[in-house]
Amino acid sequence: MTKEYIISIDQSTQGTKALLFDESGTLIGRVDKSHEQIISKMGWVSHNPMEIYKNMIEVATKVIEASGIPKEAVQAMSISNQRETSLAWDRQTGMPLGEAIVWQCARATKICEAIEKGKAEEVRQVTGIPLSPYFPAAKIAWILQNIEGAKEKAKNHQICHGTVDSWLIYKLTDGKVYKTDYSNASRTQLFNIFELKWDSKICELFGIDPLNLAEVCDSNTRFGETDLAGFLPHTIPIHAVMGDSHGALFGQGCLETGMIKATYGTGSSIMMNIGEEPILSEYGVVTSLAWGIDGKVNYVLEGNLNYTGAVITWLKDDMQLIKTPEETQDWAKMAHKADDVYLVPAFSGLGAPYWDSNAQASIVGMTRTTGKAEIVRAGLECIAYQIADIVKAVGDDTQIEVLELRVDGGPTKNEYLMQFQSDILKIKVQVPEEEELSGMGVAYMAGISLGILEKTIFETIQRQTYEFKMSSTDRLQKYDGWKRAVKTVITK
Repeated sequence: MTKEYIISIDQSTQGTKALLFDESGTLIGRVDKSHEQIISKMGWVSHNPMEIYKNMIEVATKVIEASGIPKEAVQAMSISNQRETSLAWDRQTGMPLGEAIVWQCARATKICEAIEKGKAEEVRQVTGIPLSPYFPAAKIAWILQNIEGAKEKAKNHQICHGTVDSWLIYKLTDGKVYKTDYSNASRTQLFNIFELKWDSKICELFGIDPLNLAEVCDSNTRFGETDLAGFLPHTIPIHAVMGDSHGALFGQGCLETGMIKATYGTGSSIMMNIGEEPILSEYGVVTSLAWGIDGKVNYVLEGNLNYTGAVITWLKDDMQLIKTPEETQDWAKMAHKADDVYLVPAFSGLGAPYWDSNAQASIVGMTRTTGKAEIVRAGLECIAYQIADIVKAVGDDTQIEVLELRVDGGPTKNEYLMQFQSDILKIKVQVPEEEELSGMGVAYMAGISLGILEKTIFETIQRQTYEFKMSSTDRLQKYDGWKRAVKTVITK
């Protein structure tokens, strides 16, 4: 009997991965390709949508070719994507209208500032999200106001605008399908998370016509058919789509209320499954949809950070303090133990739980003992401090005691960081052997939906456990120092 395979695309901020899974859920192949990070003189961050699409086709075809499996054996495709990155394209030609605005980019700040203060709380009450240029609502509004021809096309319903998943689905299906899933829709700041539909009043507030937005579907629905631009001899269904953080939550097996994970990427997403009823946060995190499966939705509380893994990139590329990310561990261990310098990485403002887009990065508390090793350690530790802020906020909102944090992403290989994360939170940190939880999560969802995989697949994941060792006195002293450092950059 011929084996069955699922190809999973993980389209992230830095690049695109194609992952090939067999019918036992085992990863048997991976191909990566990075794309250009376009930084303007004003610090705006953009991507080329056509480059992303072409890279996706390239890595998908290469991973199949490299595996040596028959093309006919590929049964389905799944997609996880960078979420808040926003773009627009012509509905007829499928050509993008300018570059995609990356989630990190704060160019739409003035659009948010122009919205009346009283309306900001209305936005949060409907969408679960505090008003911020981080989210697609303001980014799409900026596109409509600033990209030539976009406003006119929008009036005539000749435009599509949304998130990267809907762009990729549209291109993969040759323009036949314009859909998104609940997880991505809930991150746009345009979606009513209680009524599960685009909210006409919120859309109007941003000057957006809901008729130009994608159809919202369950995450495990059939999102059309593709033959990978003619590479496959037959079409296969795109059978699961989720934002990357939601894919990771599913891949981690966080299917029950109270389970929490943190994804360490360029930025980070810390997400708790809160079940089938939404909770609006009082502590600075957001409420979103985890996913929709077979007509039922689950909600999450989530906090997002702009700079976590990106701090390590900054240490390497901009400051040239390290040559490789792996060096951070050795430098951190060499640092003077009594030196209490902190790095607050507000390079593009602060996300959750502070929501201050005007905050600026700062190194706080330098003394004569502060040198290269201490700065590198501060860069590493600020990742753990930021994640601790959000874990504590989510725990306060739900009154659920967090005993375990499941983590994924490249920086989780750093033993110093993982141990420090466990120490500063005083909980277990669980690191799975598999790295690609986002792509794995959507592949598992597709496989389960198609009957290729069983739900017991999550029980096969092997994990390394970090137990906290730091004394309570040291923990409180260090975390209090972090909170004081953050206060020095807050502008509101």
